[in-house]
Amino acid sequence: MALSSFFRSPPLVFTTATLLRAIFLLYGLRQDANSPMKYTDIDYFVFTDAARFISYGQSPYARDTYRYTPLLAWMIYPTTWLGTFWFSSGKILFAVGDVVAGWMMYRILREYKSLEKERALKFASIWLLNPMVATISTRGSSEGLLGVFVTALLWAVLAKKMVLAGLLLGFAVHFKIYPFIYAASIVWWLDEMKTGRAESDVKSRVQGSTLDQLLAFINLQRIKLAVASIVTFAILNAGMYQIYGWPFLEHSYFYHLSRIDHRHNFSPYNTLLYLNSSPGGSQSTFELERLAFVPQLLLSAVMIPLALAKKDLPSTMLAQTFAFVTFNKVCTSQYFLWYMMFLPYYLPGSILLRSRTAGLAALAAWIVGQATWLQQGFQLEFNGHSTFVPGLWLSSIAFFVVNVGILGVIIHDTRLRGERAVTAKKKKL
Repeated sequence: MALSSFFRSPPLVFTTATLLRAIFLLYGLRQDANSPMKYTDIDYFVFTDAARFISYGQSPYARDTYRYTPLLAWMIYPTTWLGTFWFSSGKILFAVGDVVAGWMMYRILREYKSLEKERALKFASIWLLNPMVATISTRGSSEGLLGVFVTALLWAVLAKKMVLAGLLLGFAVHFKIYPFIYAASIVWWLDEMKTGRAESDVKSRVQGSTLDQLLAFINLQRIKLAVASIVTFAILNAGMYQIYGWPFLEHSYFYHLSRIDHRHNFSPYNTLLYLNSSPGGSQSTFELERLAFVPQLLLSAVMIPLALAKKDLPSTMLAQTFAFVTFNKVCTSQYFLWYMMFLPYYLPGSILLRSRTAGLAALAAWIVGQATWLQQGFQLEFNGHSTFVPGLWLSSIAFFVVNVGILGVIIHDTRLRGERAVTAKKKKL
């Protein structure tokens, strides 16, 4: 009864989410001051160092390993001011971003998934009250801000505010490259029956000549989205290039084509990346990990959008992100947040909730697979024990297989639910 009343009160849920992050922030300060194992993520020091270089009138790329848009360093500029509070202000910004993203999730669940208040709050709490989400942001990862941009993008599309959606898509891709995969799903979802055109007129054009079908595809909403996103992306990149020159392009974009990060990397490519990063590493002219993007992009940017987007856009974006992260040659814990932000839209009515056995099995396999890898990774990275083969390699393969299995469930479930929805709609007509 107490739990039920808790989820009837949005202020109580959002206050709890805020307090959760405040507690983690304060705990992090204490751990950083008293423990050799720091709470603050190394990436946060990279961000704040880049901001400090900006405060000196230099390029953020003067800081080695800063591989992000200069806008991120500018956003946390107050961290360069004196005082513990100001140094932690970037973490506060990321944590606030978490909560704002959760608020938008709640709105989407209420307005577009038609969930009652209590149920919407419960599903939004998958993000809002998730200790993993709160920990990652309060350790200094910028994924909370990304959550705001991506969730706002989904809301704008569902609200059919396509110019705003285009602005957000262009900005999100500039901020972090991977959201470009959502363009395919949004464009495919935006047929004219969803944007207000008469269904009979659309069907006649779709069933007509090739030219009629092309004209039916190129509708006003798709044009607005394309123009707004391309112009936004171009302006931001032109501006950053004008200020910071080639280093901006090299570190923000081109670096990701050849990156060989191997630490904290759950990917099956981890061992290959480690070998190639070592002095006198692989001398082979063919490096398998360079082809990692082929299955990754085919699945996340082409096949999944074409198969699912017209059935359920938020669930399609979940499947896309899950595929992108699973098949990426670099996969760290922060990347899990990229798909977690879509779980509140997919889970209501999903097979993972309808079948308690399936849901618990998927969750248990994901946790055990991750924990097994982390145990091997800890032995390697903190204790210096060589666990590459068979431990780390086998645990990477096992975690990959678990994720592929869950991805298959999400795709199959989304397709079936979409087909059932179409059948139900036809019966009503």
